Amino acid sequence: MPLKQRHSLLTVVTVTSLGLLAASPLLAWDGVVEKQTFEMQDFTTQGGETIPELAVGWEAYGELNDARDNAILITHFFSGTSNAAGRYDPDGEPTGYWDAIIGPGKPLDTDEYYIIASDTLVNLNAHDPNVTTTGPASINPDTGEPWGMDFPVVTIRDFVEVQRALLESQGVESLHAVMGASMGALQAFEWASAYPDKVDRLIPVIGGGVADPWLLATLSAWAAPIRLDANWNEGNYYDGEPPTDGLKEALKLVTLNANHWQWANETFNRDWADDERDPAQDINARYAIEKTLDDVAAARAELSDANHLLYLVRANQLFMAGHGDSLEEGLAAIDAPTLMLYSENDLVFAPEGVRRTAELIEADGTEVTLETLEGNRGHLDGVVAIDQASETLRAFLK
Repeated sequence: MPLKQRHSLLTVVTVTSLGLLAASPLLAWDGVVEKQTFEMQDFTTQGGETIPELAVGWEAYGELNDARDNAILITHFFSGTSNAAGRYDPDGEPTGYWDAIIGPGKPLDTDEYYIIASDTLVNLNAHDPNVTTTGPASINPDTGEPWGMDFPVVTIRDFVEVQRALLESQGVESLHAVMGASMGALQAFEWASAYPDKVDRLIPVIGGGVADPWLLATLSAWAAPIRLDANWNEGNYYDGEPPTDGLKEALKLVTLNANHWQWANETFNRDWADDERDPAQDINARYAIEKTLDDVAAARAELSDANHLLYLVRANQLFMAGHGDSLEEGLAAIDAPTLMLYSENDLVFAPEGVRRTAELIEADGTEVTLETLEGNRGHLDGVVAIDQASETLRAFLK
């Protein structure tokens, strides 16, 4: 069976490649997330490979109206999950990454819209109990063993196709909007390019229309520590010791690149990690920023899978809007009015590339609005500073 986690409130929606078999009724959202699972008996990738018994997690906030035309799809970033808003613990604090803009009375108003988000295939957080995903760590039903590197290469378009099947299983044929940050922006672009008749509004955040050479190299650097860890063993580690050290170093790079030197310099200066250990006297002593990045990476590694990170890297490297041979054609296919939010300090997606993407979308008359997000976090300002765009988002969705 695919890697998945079942919960006491779990609702499973199962489909074949042809359509819906069963679904539960949808309820209004009260801030508590009901994690659910979507299953397909089989799925054919863009590369022509078949993945049997596919499953991804999803959650929704708000209520689908009778016309089924108030749905907004949220697509998550590289290290993200479907938890865009809300909380799993009724007595706990909200854990969603975009709680600032999703909820009653907020720009993505759950009293008006049906907000839905899903875990992607090969989700990085394969060992998170609140994530359901299918990828290398899942059991291949044909062998009874983890897929490992035998898992098919998947693309951003494959993520979109699974989401399309999920939405169709609920009777949703069109989207009021699709919105996502970083890798989520890539999925949003792909949605609007592949299915222009299904997307009424497009909101890509901190992302461009293609994985340019800078991004290709950045992603390659993220993957390198895993491949250099002897425990990786060409991806065959599920019966032994996982490549935890390589995974930690990879996640440290992800965190560093997603931030900005302004944040680092303003937060840490040149402080030591331990006041009693001088890096000038102890080769193993660390600076405060090193310790912080190490601690964050160690915590994230506990929930992550190294092979899943490699597959995510490849999916992002392969991205070109429209999944074709021409970026111009892929972006020209987008008809939806587009709001692009980005950071001039982004060290992952070059701002020039974002602006070029906007130019290509609007070249045939499609309406495009570009708005910058301010802050000292660089790429991450698209997540942590999203509330700056609240009024713009509210007006755009109307």
